[in-house]
Amino acid sequence: MKHSPPIARVKIVSTGLYAPRRVVTAEELAPRLGRSAEWILSRTGVARRHYADGEAQEDLGAAAARQALGDTPPDLVLSGSGSAVQALPDTATFIAGALGLEGVPAFSVHASCLSFVVGLQVAAGLITTGPWRRVLLVSAEKGSPSLDPSAPESAALIGDGAAAAVLEPTPAGEASALLAFSMTTFPSGASFTEVAGGGTRHHPFDPSTTDAHQRFFMDGPKVYRMGRQRVAELLDGLWASLGHGPDAIDVIVPHQASGPALEALRRFYGLRPDRVVDVISEYGNCIAASVPMALHVAAAEGRIRRGDRVLLIGTGAGLSVAGAVLIW
Repeated sequence: MKHSPPIARVKIVSTGLYAPRRVVTAEELAPRLGRSAEWILSRTGVARRHYADGEAQEDLGAAAARQALGDTPPDLVLSGSGSAVQALPDTATFIAGALGLEGVPAFSVHASCLSFVVGLQVAAGLITTGPWRRVLLVSAEKGSPSLDPSAPESAALIGDGAAAAVLEPTPAGEASALLAFSMTTFPSGASFTEVAGGGTRHHPFDPSTTDAHQRFFMDGPKVYRMGRQRVAELLDGLWASLGHGPDAIDVIVPHQASGPALEALRRFYGLRPDRVVDVISEYGNCIAASVPMALHVAAAEGRIRRGDRVLLIGTGAGLSVAGAVLIW
């Protein structure tokens, strides 16, 4: 089968990660949720998660961004975050402000848990066609204030955190590239994962709006059933466009949906554990920051090396599915 040319010759030159100071273990969380630590671990796979008590969302993003940027500022700041600092202005504005950047354009790519993966495609396109040569892509998440303790499975799953990546054009003679990207959305699954408040449907001034509308809701079984089918379909399309199957992928970095979801991915495709990056036990599900946090950990540990083919894959509210294949 003929191999398709790269979508964009862009390179992730550096990454960064920030985990909030407060660590919450399964043992600490268990009595608040009316469950045992063993129940939390079996249902979510999360032993520890970080909560950003007293830390602003934009400061989480700025800390990860500083690590990725070093001493060289970006031409553009993209926020790829599922949660928001406030309705207006955009979250990217606050992250840029926390970095002390004035005059640098900043805006968001919002696709729930897939915001980083989709943001990568957007950044690659902007570098290829636009005036920007050094793009900072940041996912900063502070979802803990929206958790509902009466829904213990999702309340035990989510953590706070941030990660960042800097993208630049690939230098001549190097192989780094975005090889393939695909995304599909199925609005029939829109109600499976949501925070119903915060917009015009359940406006804060509407007397019918309740506190429940501000809480995170997820129907895990429905998300899993639809997500499993749609991920398989999307991957089939990616393999067809690339001209090879999963055996040609060196490392898979999935959205850290849950421990059971990661295990199901490994079983379904017969993948060795060392090929799938799994940081769910340490950080939990950090919404859009999950993929770049896992990517940073894998790169820092030497599990991803230059020239490796890397698959980023996940699901998000919508219900949406997205995947990207890179040459690192």
